[in-house]
Amino acid sequence: MANLTNNKSILDWIGEKVELVTPDNIVWIDGSEEQLEALRAEACQTGEMIKLNEEKLPGCYLHRTKPNDVARVEDRTLICTPTEEEAGPTNHWKEPSECYKMLYDIARGTYKGRTMYVIPYSMGPIDSPFAKFGIELTDSIYVVLNMAIMTRVGKAVLDKIGDSDEWIRGFHAKCDVDPEKRWIVQFPQDNTIISVNSAYGGNVLLGKKCFALRIASYLGRNEGWMAEHMLILGIENPQGETKYVCAAFPSACGKTNLAMLIPPEGYRKKGYKVFTVGDDISWLNIGPDGRLYAINPENGFFGVAPGTNEKSNFNALESTKKNTIFTDVCHNLEDNTVWWEGLTKDRPVKADDWKGNPWPLDSKEKGAHPNSRFTAPTVNCPCLSPEFENPQGVPISAIVFGGRRAKLAPLVYQSRDWNHGVFVGSAMASETTAAAAGAVGVVRSDPMAMLPFCGYNMADYWGHWIEMGKKLGDKAPKIFNVNWFRKDSEGNFMWPGFGDNLRVLDWIIARCDGKVDAKETEIGYVPYAEDINIEGLEGEVSIDSLNEMLSVDKELWVEDTKRIQELYDKFNGRVPAELVECHETLKKNVQ
Repeated sequence: MANLTNNKSILDWIGEKVELVTPDNIVWIDGSEEQLEALRAEACQTGEMIKLNEEKLPGCYLHRTKPNDVARVEDRTLICTPTEEEAGPTNHWKEPSECYKMLYDIARGTYKGRTMYVIPYSMGPIDSPFAKFGIELTDSIYVVLNMAIMTRVGKAVLDKIGDSDEWIRGFHAKCDVDPEKRWIVQFPQDNTIISVNSAYGGNVLLGKKCFALRIASYLGRNEGWMAEHMLILGIENPQGETKYVCAAFPSACGKTNLAMLIPPEGYRKKGYKVFTVGDDISWLNIGPDGRLYAINPENGFFGVAPGTNEKSNFNALESTKKNTIFTDVCHNLEDNTVWWEGLTKDRPVKADDWKGNPWPLDSKEKGAHPNSRFTAPTVNCPCLSPEFENPQGVPISAIVFGGRRAKLAPLVYQSRDWNHGVFVGSAMASETTAAAAGAVGVVRSDPMAMLPFCGYNMADYWGHWIEMGKKLGDKAPKIFNVNWFRKDSEGNFMWPGFGDNLRVLDWIIARCDGKVDAKETEIGYVPYAEDINIEGLEGEVSIDSLNEMLSVDKELWVEDTKRIQELYDKFNGRVPAELVECHETLKKNVQ
């Protein structure tokens, strides 16, 4: 197939890689449905994918990864900046030239007998001034088909790149899927990502965490914008005004559920609506009016399947009903559909597990892998925002941080100002659930939910937040912290969560509009219980229990200041003075 571009920088780079990995053929992905359909058919023929029931799940496929290749590998994810200091203490680092040599030695000749697919893709709507472009080389049809869902791919992207050198170089080689030689490496100063020996989504869909967060966070600092691990949500009130919120949560804190929230009945009857702009990543730029605007750089959802059902997340489940790729879920052989734990009460009688083995009824093993996934087109989402394709993005009124804290954080509080909000984000932590490896209930720091995804020194990243605040001035969004997971003395969750979280977002927006008061506490501004609407929650939440959820236990906060100190100490005096000052204030306030 002929080249789809004459761009010298692209052709030279591809030429070097062809020489390195010696593919049998080269296929340029033009983005046409015809070409993608042919690739789907080929993947089914080789057994790489299984076509599912066309009546029940039109255009859907099942894929299985190797059992040694089912999740992101943080210990094998490197940030190769020129100096170790630039990568910082929370990233794994290797000297760049040494790392290139290691990776090229692993990849050399591994495309022999295989096809090299050239995927030109856009992060963000192609015509957005904030879009960024990349090219991923891969020897995996699975990667091509997933990238075609997760990003905007094809010839139009190459036309946008033109003869520019401003594009992200992504090179992926499955090799032998050997976990001992598996590396996912970012070279931010070279706009380069290299992934070897994996065929699992998060490690090989290089537009996702690798580009949209690790590389983009570095670009954002240099260019004056932000790449954040945040959902984007629109809330329309009965008067027809829509306000937008960005929110960051560590994993297992209900991020996708919040992004696709269905309002409680009382709110629905009044005319409230909620719209999803994005469920995972936000790129934030200062607009012509001086406010902060967000775009979702992705074009699909790469969601965790287990636990997703009609009750927990109706909109996410609906999003998977057509043109979706399911990875490592259970194959329901009764009707050639898929199943996972939590989808329905009863498991299928006749099924293959996620490894493709028969799954007997008396099996103690899980049918779907706990990290099994669906890759679904954003356009399938029933509550997708009409502003999703807006090239300018949506204006952000509030930024929300959160995590699982059984006793510490109140249901919601507001930071005193932008810098204090950055401090709150930097101090974010969450208690581990059964989903994470290791002990349950251990407090893990995860600043801004970016710990595994920041492409440079995290202390400098906090400094960039402070700089952005200076540029935004009084147009900066207000910053809040939420905790849906507060527990009572019996260990029960006190807040119902899910759709009822809109009640808290409602208060947050009222604060942004200056329509409601709050009381100042040692940690920031907390709502008056009467100002949170609990109508319709009789028997579940009372004003008394709400007061308890909003209380601040100083002794617990004294303990938490020690954890924050330990985190800051890792950065050898590099933490911005503004954050150190906020920490000192908190220590004084809770003594």
